Amino acid sequence: MTNTPENGPVNPGEPQHLNAPQGAPQYSQEYPSQQPYAQQPYSQWGYGQPPVPPAQSPKKQRKWPWIVGGIVVIFMVIAALSGGGSDEPADEVSAGAANPVAETPAPPAAEVGADDEGADDAVAAINTPVRDGKFEFVVTEVQQGLQSVGDNPYLAQKAQGQFVIVTMTVTNIGDEAKGFSPSNQKLIDAQERSFESDTSAQIALDSDSNDIAVWDNINPGNAVDVQVIYDMPVDAVPASIELHDSMFSGGVAVSLR
Repeated sequence: MTNTPENGPVNPGEPQHLNAPQGAPQYSQEYPSQQPYAQQPYSQWGYGQPPVPPAQSPKKQRKWPWIVGGIVVIFMVIAALSGGGSDEPADEVSAGAANPVAETPAPPAAEVGADDEGADDAVAAINTPVRDGKFEFVVTEVQQGLQSVGDNPYLAQKAQGQFVIVTMTVTNIGDEAKGFSPSNQKLIDAQERSFESDTSAQIALDSDSNDIAVWDNINPGNAVDVQVIYDMPVDAVPASIELHDSMFSGGVAVSLR
């Protein structure tokens, strides 16, 4: 018997369509369609919704500004406690400022003058022994107002202003021979100007003297009388002499007035 559409499906596995009798309304019955295996349904947007980004964790607040602020506050409190420890009322403080404690009065001018005179007395006077280095000096005489020196016509010298001669005794207090140099001795006038010895006049003066030449060495323990000569303005007044055992020594002053 041949299978026909009226009797049933020819191929099993295909959907069956049953035909109603002729003249009756036709109804079609279909099986629901199935999607292929393991195929995901499409979303209505076609490509699917974008992934939602993960929620960001809240940023950590920095703590160092609070730490620095706390340290500043602590120092301010310490400064306030150390500087504002006065318990006196404001009125008493104002009264104290208006009436300061009396200070010790300064010494009168007369006392200051006396000290200055004492400082002048510290400078040695003529005929007073003074020491510098390995020499001891005693100034014995001062001559001034000389116009020329030297009897030798070939060595005699005339002053530009006036010659001033300072006579002194020099003693070697050391333990070896030492030379005395007139050029190391400085004469100071009343205007505090400094003068050096006149070498040419010194030679002329030594040629007339029976004393040992000032440039000779002085042996230990020996003493010699020497004269040092200076050419100064006519109106200059010798005030003091600064004596040295060498050009590098500290020197010692002797008053000539």
